[in-house]
Amino acid sequence: MSQRSSETSCPMDRLLRLIMGPWTTYLLWVLETQGTMRFGALKKAIPGISSRILTERLRNLESAGVVFRDYRPTIPPEVWYGLTAKGKELGAVLSSLNELAQRWQKEK
Repeated sequence: MSQRSSETSCPMDRLLRLIMGPWTTYLLWVLETQGTMRFGALKKAIPGISSRILTERLRNLESAGVVFRDYRPTIPPEVWYGLTAKGKELGAVLSSLNELAQRWQKEK
């Protein structure tokens, strides 16, 4: 077992790896505080994120069961994103991290 595998057996490590990618916590925070949104609204709510990165982060979170994707075959098609029950469980954690971050920022 000297070689570390890419999969870890520590559940907390797996969760942190999922949410700590660039833009991921910001994306989760926007969905937590603003609710279900269309792709374009999400992109506007997260200044500086590219469409490619936003799509990648949403797909990762969707495959992990944290975010849902609601495709509506209208003209033009509508795609909505929101937090699943699993994603909503992160709300308290994100709120605590936000409080800590704001307190640390004030200490500078």
